[in-house]
Amino acid sequence: MNLIPVTQRLTMPGANIESLEELRFWLQCVRNYAYQPIYKTDGRLMAVELLTIVTHPDNPSQRIAPDRYFSSVPVRHRVLVVEEQLRMLTLRSHFFLRHGILASVNVDGPTLLAMRGQPKVSKLIENLPWVRFELVEHISLPQDSTFASISEFGPIWLDDFGTGMANFSALSEVRYDYIKVARELFMMLRKTPEGRNLFILLLQLMNRYCQGVIVEGVETVEEWRDVQVSPAHAAQGYFLSRPVPFDNLENVLINLL
Repeated sequence: MNLIPVTQRLTMPGANIESLEELRFWLQCVRNYAYQPIYKTDGRLMAVELLTIVTHPDNPSQRIAPDRYFSSVPVRHRVLVVEEQLRMLTLRSHFFLRHGILASVNVDGPTLLAMRGQPKVSKLIENLPWVRFELVEHISLPQDSTFASISEFGPIWLDDFGTGMANFSALSEVRYDYIKVARELFMMLRKTPEGRNLFILLLQLMNRYCQGVIVEGVETVEEWRDVQVSPAHAAQGYFLSRPVPFDNLENVLINLL
């Protein structure tokens, strides 16, 4: 999915009242946060992924898909949201340092590039060495930009490998810290014995490009067992834990065993 900043639409000749009203709607949205744990295959907690819950005051009980929200607000506003998330994580620094775990923050390519040269964001990142930015893979970067130019943000994770544009060509742009395999690919390959063997070979190959592979969308004990005997480093999904309000972070299980 290619994200087109709303600001580009507003500066085009065809901009009208409807587009202004649409932008105002998105800027009125309210954000709350949850987390979902990521567990190593031995059951130890590796990280938590920060999740954004978006609603609008006109209908607070109806959640809005985060990707729809972020694709509808200007890049400069997305940067402010990232800053908000980093400030919130700063308040929980003691938790992450005490347990030696990571926090992943989702971000698209244009926003990550826009964060360069932002003193407030840079200072926050400098004081949060346990934060990892999780790049949503389906974002197309400008042709004159490369991920090599964003090393100031520390190790980068790649999200949803196996869907959209996330394939091995994406791995040639940067050495990712961890790569997350989409549930769709995981489920497709585990349908047959041949697919299960291919899944093992695929993860072995991916491990050559990163520190480890995280399997997303693990929803049953059988799927968890398959991941545990695979070359995967970790997994997340409803079987391990559903998303939990961020205020309850202190109650997360540090070890599943």
